[in-house]
Amino acid sequence: MSDYDVIVVGAGNAALCAALSAAENGSSVLVLEKAPEDERGGNSYFTAGGFRFAHDGLEDVQRDVLVDLSETERNQIILPSHSRQFFYDQLMEVTQYQSDEDLAWVLIDRSRPTMGWLRSHGIRFVPMYGRQSYLVEGKHHFYGGVNIEAVGGGAGLVEAEIARAQVLGVEIRYATAAIELLQKDDRTVTGVRVRGRDGYSEISAKAVILACGGFESNPEMRVRYLGPGWDLCRVRGTRHNMGEGIQMALAIGARPYGNWSSCHACEWDISAPPYGDRWVLDNFQKHSYPLGIMVNINGERFLDEGEDYRNLTYAKFGREIMKQPRRTAIQIFDQKTVGMLRDEYRIKQVTKVEADTIAGLAEALEVDPVTLERTVKAFNAACGSETFNPAVLDGKSAHGIVPPKSNWALPLDKPPFVAFTTTTGITFTFGGLQINTKGEVQDMTDQSIPGLYAAGELVGGLFYENYPGGTGLMSGSVFGKLAGESAAAWAKKSDPERVEAA
Repeated sequence: MSDYDVIVVGAGNAALCAALSAAENGSSVLVLEKAPEDERGGNSYFTAGGFRFAHDGLEDVQRDVLVDLSETERNQIILPSHSRQFFYDQLMEVTQYQSDEDLAWVLIDRSRPTMGWLRSHGIRFVPMYGRQSYLVEGKHHFYGGVNIEAVGGGAGLVEAEIARAQVLGVEIRYATAAIELLQKDDRTVTGVRVRGRDGYSEISAKAVILACGGFESNPEMRVRYLGPGWDLCRVRGTRHNMGEGIQMALAIGARPYGNWSSCHACEWDISAPPYGDRWVLDNFQKHSYPLGIMVNINGERFLDEGEDYRNLTYAKFGREIMKQPRRTAIQIFDQKTVGMLRDEYRIKQVTKVEADTIAGLAEALEVDPVTLERTVKAFNAACGSETFNPAVLDGKSAHGIVPPKSNWALPLDKPPFVAFTTTTGITFTFGGLQINTKGEVQDMTDQSIPGLYAAGELVGGLFYENYPGGTGLMSGSVFGKLAGESAAAWAKKSDPERVEAA
């Protein structure tokens, strides 16, 4: 007899969705969390809790997702639809048409019903007013595709999912790391070997779901796969995602899949600690760069800050910062836009300077004032006369300079000037395991490894080079739910007593 029907490795959003799904489909479920209880939640805990999903606008989502909206709130919201085709087009565009089409359509087509499913399990959602909308003529105009978040952000999401899992009888063991997959001679996965406070042991199960993140917390693997210097970046989330789930699966013949040399990495306060802070959470990020300019410590711009919506550029611009001297980038704003910056710029744990002149700003930043003044002067002169509108791709560009600024190009001419110093914060890695549309882990011959499933950040094939914001939690939820359903079905099939009873 197996100890459990399903073992889930990990305790972030993807893992907890897998556990909820397996439990509601009749399985006894054990969740193994390597972290101690006070560090539970994986990377999901450190997110803003935002979800990107296909929907037909406000009237659609208020049916079973934003069910708590008042009439006053509804009348103040402009929420564009996010069709399945638009979702697909954006995912393909930002990944340079490399995303696995089968997995992409599973993600997209299951996204809307999965949001309703989460709400049915008590997860509450609200509009992302402060981060994903601009107030225009008294109404909140949402933009960029990721407009709805879990109440309490990622931390609130995880805590709500844990509470629901406990109601459904899911057992969670903390400070217990899965280190090896167990198999029978016919390759069927039969459980895991674990390391806990009291040593090593084995736990048997009819199915195992790996949902314990990528290798972003592992400096050795970062250098091996992402390249030199990546051991020096900050980690936005948990310190526990060391790539062990991926390594366990590769050790039994799973196929490595996806973009192993790339990752989600963004603009992160240079004073942030080496790993995520469970109080500050994601507020070390600095994502209002489209409203200003970004320069390196030489005082030179190095990217197009207005290339596209923030949601479609922030996950790749962190890698551009890694290429700059001392892995540092400085965001500069004037008084026309300072009041529009996201809330994360107003926390006390921020690296910020202010000055009445660009030369004074340069001195405070220890940047060459001649170069910075030249950069700002050239940028200001290149700004066109088009109408500025931060809620759309307004085409207000800076022409004739390298790099250009494609949208939201306002001259920096209203002091005092404010600068924020950032570096790179890695969120998660894109390389991982190959799964099929049932969530089954594939081997090197494109066959499913019996009894083994995967979900979340350790699944490869969805994201290449870049990432559309809000897709990570949605992917974790969709493929977690799918893996739980499939693992529960496998567990029933593997139980002679259940099969006979059926």
